[in-house]
Amino acid sequence: MITLITRSAIETEALGEKLSRLLKKGAVVAFVGDLASGKTTMIRGICRGLKIQQQVESPTYTLVNEYNGKVPVYHMDCYREHRIEEWLELGVNDCFYGDGITLVEWADTIQELIPKTAIRIVINHRIEEENCREILIRASGEQERDLKQIG
Repeated sequence: MITLITRSAIETEALGEKLSRLLKKGAVVAFVGDLASGKTTMIRGICRGLKIQQQVESPTYTLVNEYNGKVPVYHMDCYREHRIEEWLELGVNDCFYGDGITLVEWADTIQELIPKTAIRIVINHRIEEENCREILIRASGEQERDLKQIG
């Protein structure tokens, strides 16, 4: 696991862009953090790095946004929908085990569906500084080794 600190939305987005360079087809990135912690901001950076031209916004009400770039990107938001059955009916496994990259906000609410190979990111506000975020990134195997490149 690596721990990184960002002190602005620009830094958080830039970190996401660096992370995008490590993602391959089939990657799943599971985000956890409070409201306004920076999950969508980091995802914007990942999408920028993957050459997404569309506007990237959290799919809070649509549940899943699909973006076209170097590879298909599926941006999921599990904040409003916690029912596992609903996610299965929506075809979440097609996203998780397909040829795209899947980015999941509020991943802890559907933890049992998240692949074991997912990169897991926890974003915490650091109260002592207004825009400061502590970002914990955990992966396994080769991904863990590759993460050291972005730190």
